[in-house]
Amino acid sequence: MAGVPLSQVRVIDSAVDAPEIPIVRGEGNAKVVLSPHNGASFRSFQLVSLQQNACTIDLSHGSDCVYYVIEGEGAIVGTEAGSRFDLAEGNMVHIDAGDGYRIEAGDGGIKVIGGPCPPDPALYANLTSREG
Repeated sequence: MAGVPLSQVRVIDSAVDAPEIPIVRGEGNAKVVLSPHNGASFRSFQLVSLQQNACTIDLSHGSDCVYYVIEGEGAIVGTEAGSRFDLAEGNMVHIDAGDGYRIEAGDGGIKVIGGPCPPDPALYANLTSREG
């Protein structure tokens, strides 16, 4: 990203004014911490909290995606390939651009942070951009 002027640096508190996106089935939520709605151009993060038996909807993005497991356990499921990989606290998962996936909670739930890079406009379509 050399040569790209940075207009500002901002500290974002994930506990304040984090809108939700409707990607969770069951108990839990997905709060958007960083996306174009608050000025991000190159990265996005959502904090996804899933209770037991909850999961995300099936997702796919035009760019690579990464999630880090903050707490709990569950699985990442490749929706097209039928693959399933267990996840636990401290794990990180990378999803290639265009691959379908779903995050599923284990018995005690799971909390992950991450998202597509660069941001996927379709994922944040219901959010209003904020001029910085």
